[in-house]
Amino acid sequence: MDASQMAAMAEATRLTRQGRLVEATALIQQTLAGPVVRRRTTDAPSAGEENRSAPDYHLNVPAPLPVLGGRPPRRPLPGWTRRPRAFPSRGVPGPGLAHRPAVPAVKRPAGRFDALSYTNAAGTRGYRLYVPTGYNGGPLPLLVMLHGGTQDAVNFADATAMNGLAEDQTFLVAYPEQARSANAGRYWNWFAPAHQRRDAGEPSLIAGITRHVTDRYGADASRVYVAGFSAGGAMAAVMAAAYPDLYAAVGVHSGLPYAAASDLASAFTAMKQGPAHPGRAACPLPLIVFHGDRDTIVAPANAARLIDHALAGGNPGAVPTAVTTGGQVPGGHAYTRTCYQDPADAVLAEHWVIHKVGHAWSGGVPHGSYTDPHGPNASAEFIRFFGQHPARRPAR
Repeated sequence: MDASQMAAMAEATRLTRQGRLVEATALIQQTLAGPVVRRRTTDAPSAGEENRSAPDYHLNVPAPLPVLGGRPPRRPLPGWTRRPRAFPSRGVPGPGLAHRPAVPAVKRPAGRFDALSYTNAAGTRGYRLYVPTGYNGGPLPLLVMLHGGTQDAVNFADATAMNGLAEDQTFLVAYPEQARSANAGRYWNWFAPAHQRRDAGEPSLIAGITRHVTDRYGADASRVYVAGFSAGGAMAAVMAAAYPDLYAAVGVHSGLPYAAASDLASAFTAMKQGPAHPGRAACPLPLIVFHGDRDTIVAPANAARLIDHALAGGNPGAVPTAVTTGGQVPGGHAYTRTCYQDPADAVLAEHWVIHKVGHAWSGGVPHGSYTDPHGPNASAEFIRFFGQHPARRPAR
């Protein structure tokens, strides 16, 4: 960290202590992004433009993206019902991009994508809910997806193509959306102690949305999952720590571990270098982690710390076994997957390292919000992992 960055962090800390969180957040975003004239690549997008790493199109979903071994799953994933239908998407060019070639408009998945909101003592948050056409009132799995900074529910859904999988496998997907009034860049405030606790702040809102959808749609309470990207991934880790009875498993893509920071200054350090201290091992849930090894926005060291927390939250005294395999997406990136199993061969965690990839959702749609379409399909792998991990006990 150079002298100008140190000065910026000191000023951000001063603003935070004065309660001027919006100004402090804007300052740290500007510091992370660096000079405006700096050239940006898809492997290293600027932190202040998390939804601008490529033209802001809502593109059609391509042919099935490669997953483990380069082949998509041919059979229903455990715990999820497969529907024999395609899942196209509709393309709409983003604002200010009239000079770019138009993207042909095609249909999005056929289910409903409702705009809803939830309110409790901590405030109000909007959210989007995907309800597949196969929903008939019976209990379905529910996945809660938390977007990254400067993203919103719609472009995060488009980027990950998760609604297409929900239509194909028949499950519900909820996308809580951060309010600009809570954070000017729409970052979840994962670094603030007030938002790292059960029944308080943003965790209470996300948990409230989860329970509301579960109750209203009769979701299967033993198959409720939470996942996120970047700041959303860090908040997913918070949710796993604060509500292990509500979720059955957690997925973190390019995120940080629970309690990795306690203010903006320590958040900056954790993002650039990994947590400065071991932190609290508070992830008793099965965990799947994806992270690019060239991520300059959130250091890959955070992925390793997430795995450490998950293993520490397992059976006391049990020594997990690590099984590492490698692969290559045809025409795309190589990856390394390590599975950690307990003595009974139950998978506690999976750690996917995507080689030569920066801060981007692996296997996402081309030109999506912070995506790299040439990596293994993180969305499909998250669903596979979740399907193998129903809750060990009923959720409260």
